[in-house]
Amino acid sequence: MKKQVLFVDDDLMILEGLKRMLRGLRSEWDMTFVNCGSEALEKMSAGVFDVIVTDMRMPEMNGAQLLDEVKKRYPHTVRVILSGQSDNSMIMKTLKSAHQYLAKPCDADALKSVISRAFALRDLLVQEGLKRLVSQMESLPSLPSLYTQVVELIQSPESSIKKIGEVIAQDLAMTTKILQLVNSAFFGMPRHISSPAQAAGLLGLDTIKALILTIGIFSKFEQKQFDHFGIETLWNHSIKTGAIAKKVADNEGADKYLADNAFMAGLLHDVGKLVLVVNVPDKYEEVIETKKNQNISLNQAEQSVFGTSHAEVGAYLTGLWGLPDAIVEAVAFHHRPNICLSDNLIPLTFVHIADGLEHYGNGVSSIEDPLSTVDYIYLEKLGLKEKTPEWLKICAENKEEGINDE
Repeated sequence: MKKQVLFVDDDLMILEGLKRMLRGLRSEWDMTFVNCGSEALEKMSAGVFDVIVTDMRMPEMNGAQLLDEVKKRYPHTVRVILSGQSDNSMIMKTLKSAHQYLAKPCDADALKSVISRAFALRDLLVQEGLKRLVSQMESLPSLPSLYTQVVELIQSPESSIKKIGEVIAQDLAMTTKILQLVNSAFFGMPRHISSPAQAAGLLGLDTIKALILTIGIFSKFEQKQFDHFGIETLWNHSIKTGAIAKKVADNEGADKYLADNAFMAGLLHDVGKLVLVVNVPDKYEEVIETKKNQNISLNQAEQSVFGTSHAEVGAYLTGLWGLPDAIVEAVAFHHRPNICLSDNLIPLTFVHIADGLEHYGNGVSSIEDPLSTVDYIYLEKLGLKEKTPEWLKICAENKEEGINDE
């Protein structure tokens, strides 16, 4: 079945250009082109669209207003801004309604890549209800102590962007959101940014203040709603997994770009757990009870309750928000690396290893097989199976040093 894409732009020449640019994809996509927001909503009321791509500045209804309506009425639809609009205040208005932002002029390959990726993500997460929930998410809740610290720093006249960035880098929720923004065309950064502290520095203090205090892109996790889920436990595991992933990458001679991506992927690998807990807390309580009662893994319990796991949910969110493919891949397959066909060392490799090492360090793995959660067939394919003693030493050093990026 063909995928449905809706393009909206009040400039008829732009629409004609898009038609010509994407003509070769007519066998794969059904594309509809309209020149105003009201017509777009009319089309959407008559049929299901997988992706909507809209201009920002249009008469009667601008792109932000249109996507707000689409978000309310058709939450499953992936929402993309394609605009030459550089007005910061107007851009800010789209941050909660658009999943991704592309700047005009946009070459054909970039546009095709974003739309094709959206389709691939929809196939990754088969549960329609979860797709709708994740598509509606504007942000993820942060560790309360870190959220409070960031707000206090923002409001302090003596605050520095360096310190704010360091705090953001300690929280997986704030990190996910800040990387979404800085790696999109929202703010026109010239290169891929993998460090949240660097991202905050590039955005600048005024923009960060506006994002947090005016737009409200961060929120605080309310622990009282979740009796059997500790966000601090998740945070500790995530930050340590990121640190170990980077150490293992360094140990295997990875370059800085790969090692940095390994750290970021490690930090974000379990973000799907947070998504599920926030959206369906009662169901996640059922997951925890199922795991306990049936003595099965958390993944198996999630599959039993949801028909999917936190890995696919996390990958759907990070992909929807436009994070780099290598990070999305690591999030998606960190428990099943053999699904990836690559024979190279990639962030997924180091996150899979680090996740097993961190579980071992916390006493989750068995004594007989300290890396019982690691896929040895995958390691053997990469020629890494004999490296276990080195990694266990790294794990011991990590535990002794207490690495948690605080």
